[in-house]
Amino acid sequence: MDLDPERLPRHVAIIMDGNGRWAKRHGLKRYQGHEKGAESVRVVVRATRELNIPYLTLYSFSEENWKRSPFEIRHLMGLLNRFLRTELEEMLKNGIRFLAMGRLYKLPQETQTLLKETMEATAHNRDLHLILALSYGGRQELLDAINSLLRGGGHEVVTEEMLKRYLYLEEVPDPDLLIRTSGEMRISNFMLWQLAYTELYFTPVLWPDFDKEEYLKALLDYQKRERRFGGTD
Repeated sequence: MDLDPERLPRHVAIIMDGNGRWAKRHGLKRYQGHEKGAESVRVVVRATRELNIPYLTLYSFSEENWKRSPFEIRHLMGLLNRFLRTELEEMLKNGIRFLAMGRLYKLPQETQTLLKETMEATAHNRDLHLILALSYGGRQELLDAINSLLRGGGHEVVTEEMLKRYLYLEEVPDPDLLIRTSGEMRISNFMLWQLAYTELYFTPVLWPDFDKEEYLKALLDYQKRERRFGGTD
């Protein structure tokens, strides 16, 4: 696929949707769909690194996901813990800095510990910033930012720049491209502030089937667009 390396997005965000439907379609349990989806995570992370795209954010567990069954939540947390343990060596070898955003304090203690250890171990890396959104909600992020700002006091007027300083990861640039799999055409409370001028790409492909070729298709579609930021038509 003929991609222009000079016109790749700087930051790709992905809503990884369709694990449960993929499992049902194949006569499997939901947790098996999540396990297959983890393989797509590895494929996309490696492709992003190969393409020298510096930021990748994956919507991994939303605030709404806490409504799922305790069994499914335990499995998802176990899958996350396993990912952090098994992928650390590859992150270190390939210059990948790991970050997480969301209400991380709501996660199991073991998961919080692994997240902290992984972030600290990879803090010096800069080739790819891999960000997992965990216990994350866009509205919740804005509420947390506003409440933190208010606690600081002394603000009669709040500017965009001021509020941005209180978002979960202030230093990360806004996404250039958002990909959502499984055919759903909504952003589902994901990065509401940051997606203001992001290009949106929706595909019917379920996340476990989202391979490198599908990823490159999304990037090629992005390169065909002329980005506008509210200026001229």
